[in-house]
Amino acid sequence: MNNKDFITILAEKSGYSAEDTQRMVDIVIEAMADYFQEDDAVLIPTFGTFEVKKKMERVMVNPSTGQRMLVPPKLVLNFKPNTNWKERIKNGGAE
Repeated sequence: MNNKDFITILAEKSGYSAEDTQRMVDIVIEAMADYFQEDDAVLIPTFGTFEVKKKMERVMVNPSTGQRMLVPPKLVLNFKPNTNWKERIKNGGAE
């Protein structure tokens, strides 16, 4: 599903115009990004948790040359779904 399709479906469900819906989605994403910049987690109780995690530095081996390289530490965005969603997905979407 692309952004246009997603916004159209949300607009139909919410009763707002597509422009207003796009603006609301942009505001939510921008607010989440602000929290991520501060290394704070964003918990959406019925959906899951978004959090920034630090991956430690590690040694990687290039399989074609056998050369070892040091991969520096980095921050990654992680999502942990709510247990209800995990079960729904595991069961093929059925509740």
